[in-house]
Amino acid sequence: MSGGPVVTQRGLYYEELEPGVVYEHRPGRTMTETDNVLFTTMTMNTQSLHLDAAWSATQPFGQRLMNSMFTLATMVGQSVAQLTQGTIVAQLGMDGISFPHPLFHGDTLYTETVVTEKRLSSSRPGQGIVTMAHTGRNQDGVVVGRASRTALFWLKPTD
Repeated sequence: MSGGPVVTQRGLYYEELEPGVVYEHRPGRTMTETDNVLFTTMTMNTQSLHLDAAWSATQPFGQRLMNSMFTLATMVGQSVAQLTQGTIVAQLGMDGISFPHPLFHGDTLYTETVVTEKRLSSSRPGQGIVTMAHTGRNQDGVVVGRASRTALFWLKPTD
């Protein structure tokens, strides 16, 4: 070790999260056929729209769709390093989940998050409740997913 300062990657504490700020999460994540088939089969989802290329070719989008739960999980996952790594106590819930446009194999997902509200916890000293709106877009800027997520965060340590 050099004996110099040490910087540990972490998310943001409750006090550091600002309502209305757009947090862009990079890098993007290019979706692959392997991702889709592995996630779909691992979660026991037998939906042909994810697994059957020949059948999916006869459907309205003409190809297999990325599993929407993989899209959602990736959107949330892309926010972790920037917002919640080591600063979240627990995820409390999600709502307003929508997928206005599908993701396909080869598309790249980019996610941004806006803090929509925050308040100190009335029952858990040293913690605060934060609601975040996640928006996922493909490489062309088309919105492919939205979700509102509420989480319990640590306040900044005082020592």
